[in-house]
Amino acid sequence: MFKTIRSDAPASLARKASLKALAILGLAVALGTANAAEAQGAQGYPGKPITISVPFSAGGTTDILARVIGQRLSERWGVSVVVENKPGAGGNIGTAQVARAAPDGYTLVMGTIGTHAINPSLYKSMPYDAIKDFAPITRTAMVPNALVVPKDAPYNTVKELIAYGKSHPGKLTFGSSGHGSTLHMSGETFKMMTGVDMVHVPYKGSTPAVTDLLGGQISMIFDNLPSALPHIKAGRLKVLAVTSAQRSEQLPDVPTVAEAGVPGYEVVSWFGLWAPAKTPDAIVAEINKQVVDIIRTPDMQKQIRDQGAVPQPDSPAEFAAFISSESKKWAEMVRRANVTTE
Repeated sequence: MFKTIRSDAPASLARKASLKALAILGLAVALGTANAAEAQGAQGYPGKPITISVPFSAGGTTDILARVIGQRLSERWGVSVVVENKPGAGGNIGTAQVARAAPDGYTLVMGTIGTHAINPSLYKSMPYDAIKDFAPITRTAMVPNALVVPKDAPYNTVKELIAYGKSHPGKLTFGSSGHGSTLHMSGETFKMMTGVDMVHVPYKGSTPAVTDLLGGQISMIFDNLPSALPHIKAGRLKVLAVTSAQRSEQLPDVPTVAEAGVPGYEVVSWFGLWAPAKTPDAIVAEINKQVVDIIRTPDMQKQIRDQGAVPQPDSPAEFAAFISSESKKWAEMVRRANVTTE
């Protein structure tokens, strides 16, 4: 039996090869055009004022970090960087507004462990997806919380506070900057690990909570150290412990909660900068470069550390991996503590 060989086979193969080459060339041109367009967009950035949303009230640690970094960005770029406070719902209101903003790099959010790692497990209905709706830019700082009480409180140590709470069930109250904040979760973790019955009182930021603490309306607060430190140093509030695994550089004589009688206790706050999802990678990279450079300058390192915080700049990819890890950790913690927003 004989096989018939088409005389146009070589030409057919040539045409297929040619079409494949053209397709590859077309794809390369398309990718090159897209990359060039994105690079051009980054080169013109920023060309107008930038807004950094702070989803908590003014005066708290999130607000402090946004303002000091925003000021330096404004000086570098020569455009206004405006900080807007939009508190409410544990940070969900201001954060959701940024999720819906145009993905052009002109609306950012200084978020927290609460807005992007705790709230998704705590709230039954979220106005945004903490992962899909945002482009991570960089972490800015890590902050221990400080367990502070009124200066005339009848307890001076963590053990005395626990003893008081157990002998006065339901009488102790702890304020926070809202449901899902580490101020809230620090208290819930303390309740779970000590068995002390305490009532949570949420506020729209730590500043009004501290105001009520100073006035004696609540018993305590696990406040971010930068916003609590001025009151501690002025003697207006009494500090019993810090929530981190190690003692704070700013309060070396103050024990950790674990050292003070609750072994294994550790809760820290962290803060970061996000843009809306689909913001061009080149713009995210430009913001990351500038913010990381700012945080790494000696004067900014000192300014952040003097407030009781620890600088934590990283890359967008590193920040995204960190958020994923923290989200899993806090989902388990919320489940174990049986915390709800109801």
